[in-house]
Amino acid sequence: MLIYGRNPVLEAVREGQVGQVWVARGVERWLLQELERLGATYKVVPRIELDQMVKTTQHQGLVAELESLAYADGEAPFRRAEARGELPLLVLLDGVTDPRNYGALIRSAFALGAHGVVTEARRSAPLSALVLKASAGAARRIPLVQVKNLPRYLEELKGRGLWIYGTSGKAEHTLGELDYRRPLAVVVGSEGEGMRRLVAERCDELLRIPLVEGAESLNAAVALGVVLYQVGLARRMPGLR
Repeated sequence: MLIYGRNPVLEAVREGQVGQVWVARGVERWLLQELERLGATYKVVPRIELDQMVKTTQHQGLVAELESLAYADGEAPFRRAEARGELPLLVLLDGVTDPRNYGALIRSAFALGAHGVVTEARRSAPLSALVLKASAGAARRIPLVQVKNLPRYLEELKGRGLWIYGTSGKAEHTLGELDYRRPLAVVVGSEGEGMRRLVAERCDELLRIPLVEGAESLNAAVALGVVLYQVGLARRMPGLR
């Protein structure tokens, strides 16, 4: 698998997950020095070669060969929560098929303390270099789980004691009205269509983020970030509402 972009490549190099690195001729000297400091093997080539390798000019002068991304097992998020001594916090994505949106959601989930991101096999963008780049490398730092049937998986989570909160612009409850000091799964639907009916019906609560009058709805990654930040505040401050 080829990945590209400075943050994803440098992060992968730091974690020892790449072999060959290709660098566009003329990049800044500090970038070469950083690769040398990290012990990376790199080859300087004309920029057009990188354009042809990854079929885009948006590689920022860095391409690397990486082992393919792989899904984690279903218990990985729970092991992560237990190791941190935290209540489980999962992010479930329903129908997010755009790889850039998928990557951005993974980035928000990782940055704001979620223990895993779950998708449904038939209704999700596949793991790819584009997802990794959009996640700024976070796709390698948080468990990514894929399930066959998301509504059924929601029932399994309920059986494990998790509460399911779904995000919806039409929800009755606003963000500040719910209890986040419990094991949680937060469901985010696709941009435009939102959650499917079968998924929404299995949520314990639906919530919306209050916006000023006339404002457009937030994109999915930003909305998820707002919700997860609220979860973090509530869990650090027991009396918060």
